[in-house]
Amino acid sequence: MLRSCLPGSPPSLRLFYRAPPPPTSTLRFRVSPFHVDPSTPPAGAMARPHPSLEVVGGSRHDLFLPVLEALQSPYSPFPLIGWNRHLETIFAAFFRSLPDVRLRRHCLRTPDGGSVALDWVSGDDRRIPPDSPVLILLPGLTGGSQDTYVRHMLVRARSKGFRVVVFNSRGCADSPVTTPQFYSASFTGDIREVVAHVGNLYPKANLYAIGWSLGANILVRYLGQECHTSPLSGAVSLCNPFNLVIADEDFRKGFNNVYDKSLARALRNIFRKHLLLFEDMDGEYNIPLAASAKTVKEFDEGLTRVSFGFKSADEYYANSSSSDTIKYVQTPLLCIQAENDPIAPARGIPREDIKENPNCLLIVTPKGGHLGWVAGDEAPIGAPWTDTVVMEFLEHLERRETSELHLNSIKSGTSCQSSDTMQLAEL
Repeated sequence: MLRSCLPGSPPSLRLFYRAPPPPTSTLRFRVSPFHVDPSTPPAGAMARPHPSLEVVGGSRHDLFLPVLEALQSPYSPFPLIGWNRHLETIFAAFFRSLPDVRLRRHCLRTPDGGSVALDWVSGDDRRIPPDSPVLILLPGLTGGSQDTYVRHMLVRARSKGFRVVVFNSRGCADSPVTTPQFYSASFTGDIREVVAHVGNLYPKANLYAIGWSLGANILVRYLGQECHTSPLSGAVSLCNPFNLVIADEDFRKGFNNVYDKSLARALRNIFRKHLLLFEDMDGEYNIPLAASAKTVKEFDEGLTRVSFGFKSADEYYANSSSSDTIKYVQTPLLCIQAENDPIAPARGIPREDIKENPNCLLIVTPKGGHLGWVAGDEAPIGAPWTDTVVMEFLEHLERRETSELHLNSIKSGTSCQSSDTMQLAEL
């Protein structure tokens, strides 16, 4: 996210039965995290995360922790860079390597006449089997497929057999703006359309999603709203601001003003490209304020809160926080936060709601900054530390989905065979 907006930035049986590959089937199953394989060892026998990590969640002692092997090692920030949250945040935004990936764009038209841009890896539609899992990536505010953290996740997921698509919100990464409305922390209509569209394209594939920062807030709100109806088999939230009221309070303090002004500049640049769409807007719109906004809150006050029906920016933040909806999430959800995140304050994390939700697992690292996590084998300019943990989580869910599908196929076949045998016996 910050790379695109900072000044001068360049444009087993441990948990389940491991089954052989299942036969081709159009059936789709979402497995409840309440399911526990009888071979699962007792909680006391499970590997525990390293003391340097805070782990919270209703599912920490049953399904997820045993497969997250990366958590058994200490979180070790890269020397010098990883010990200051602002230095780490800015270093990751400017100096993290950018994997070279050829992308193919598809613009999806939404019911209100708007457009979002879906960036797929060029050639994957021919190279990857149609039943391979699909991973949808939601970047942060003003972010898109050009961001380093997005590209690293994309490359790693593809190496594990996932088909990956980047969901660029309206106006981001040169996504077209075709109506006088952008996107917001409260609006989940676009992600709902994207998930449905991707599911229709690959009906035999399991769907997963990862969101960063504002994208994480939108993703978790969507999961809470959809509750039992979301087609996603799993999701990951990274650097989620969760409580936008608290995030707004901290955003305007001390050095955080640098991020606030940089993000406001990025919003202004996107807005000015499409200014003609907003001419002669009626109602409470303050177009001059949005066009000259020095802070994110000024932009939201002039444009965003009016577009989405709020009386003020403060009301918009108070009613758009994913901390209010995470208690309703029924999809397996991994949340990773940094204790020293300057943009997504740790005090805004809804720890109690996560702890009481058996579908959620929270990992808090002692360092990491915002979208930094300059630690691990690839530090300092390689992939974030989180990528390994995220893929362990997603691969675990995919294996479980595949195993359940295979077992259900076996049960269905056995049932049919028994019925046929009974009919023959009666004849």
